[in-house]
Amino acid sequence: MLVTSDIQALATAVNGPVVLPDSPDFAAETLAFNAGTVHRPDVVLGAENARDVAAGVKWAAEHRLPVAVQSTGHGADSAVEGGLLINTSRLQELQIDAVERTARVGAGVKWRSVLEASVPLGLVGLHGSSTDVGVVGYTLGGGLPLLGRAHGFAADHVRSMEVVTADGALRRIDAGADAELFALMRGGKGNFGIVTELEFRLFPLGDFYGGGIMYPGADAASILTAFREWLPTLPEHASPSISLLRLPDMDFVPAPLRGQFVVHLRFALAGSREEGDRLLAPMRAVSSPLMDTAGPMNYLDVDQIHMDPADPLPFTAGGALLKDLDEGTAADLLELTGAGSDCPLLLVEIRPLGGALARAGDVPDAVAGRDAAFLVFLLGFNMPPLAEAVAVSIRGVLAALAPHSTGYTLVNFHGAPGDEADRARAWPPDVYERMRAAKSAYDPGNLLRFGHAITGVPAGT
Repeated sequence: MLVTSDIQALATAVNGPVVLPDSPDFAAETLAFNAGTVHRPDVVLGAENARDVAAGVKWAAEHRLPVAVQSTGHGADSAVEGGLLINTSRLQELQIDAVERTARVGAGVKWRSVLEASVPLGLVGLHGSSTDVGVVGYTLGGGLPLLGRAHGFAADHVRSMEVVTADGALRRIDAGADAELFALMRGGKGNFGIVTELEFRLFPLGDFYGGGIMYPGADAASILTAFREWLPTLPEHASPSISLLRLPDMDFVPAPLRGQFVVHLRFALAGSREEGDRLLAPMRAVSSPLMDTAGPMNYLDVDQIHMDPADPLPFTAGGALLKDLDEGTAADLLELTGAGSDCPLLLVEIRPLGGALARAGDVPDAVAGRDAAFLVFLLGFNMPPLAEAVAVSIRGVLAALAPHSTGYTLVNFHGAPGDEADRARAWPPDVYERMRAAKSAYDPGNLLRFGHAITGVPAGT
């Protein structure tokens, strides 16, 4: 049990605030983007810099307290109970090297900040569907980019990182220094240390075409058929996805679509208006679109493609990697989630993989999914009276899709981690065994045990 002198020792060792559950700042320091996840640590450290993170980890180890880390809380699929929560949102260093085409960011930096600094220089990083997400947590989970079919996973393009391991040591690692740790951190999530700084590659930005088409949900079967036939015609620098949306009557939904069941085609292209219009023409001829926003786009408006909610919401999620999206797969999916079903899910999303996502990066990493054709991601509100129905629906849809699945997931789209066998599905077996060995070496006391954590190899085996 912590006593006053223990808290004072931590406060003396760091520059940032040390916050207890009875503090008026506790709720703000522990807030997750998933408002259905409520963290209840024993103490929070609002780290001001990497030295604070290292001091916090050392203090927690001395007091035999587990350690969790959070910046934006977008990956908060499970709650922190007890221990020390290190809030890294104050680590806001951001440097763009336009000559080398790299960015260096602190652990609290969001993708929006990177784009605001890089786009005027004609450069972009490999962010996902929302630029409100933190760069570090997203990338440590592999990072499935908006333009991933053209460039691969975000983790493939990390140059170096600064990480505090469970012994409290601050290390700068890359492909030449601590190469195995560097490989497993990129895709291994937060199992081996707390990243305080990340350096990664940027890509040249030319013409950009993006947006979406909304169709009536009643036409979901024919639209999925057309989508499946259209995909092979696209070049790798085109990245589409499609989702079934049961839109609530809430402010974050465009007024004409509130309360409707729709199919949403999202499209991003590193190319011209002429190419974008030509590639989209077959899908524009499908059904009777309710809304069409696709066209030349200022890249800083890129969040308009997926239209992810900007404010915290309570949600439950789950995902799987699919081998195919053939007629049988689509039929099984639509039986439980299509028009006429009583599906309670807000989002049923299908993201094509392939292209550069199927190819290994220049430097090995721990990213899964390169052998998959699609990602399916399910999300619903985690609040009464929907919470139980949403959880049951996610389990039922994933069970129905199991014959079409590779058996694995992407860790950022896994949902709440279950037992050890469930957690292991986020990595190929050989990578998972390497991760267990690294966990034993770098965190033998299992200090970093929250979130999608794994256990090390038992002593003597």
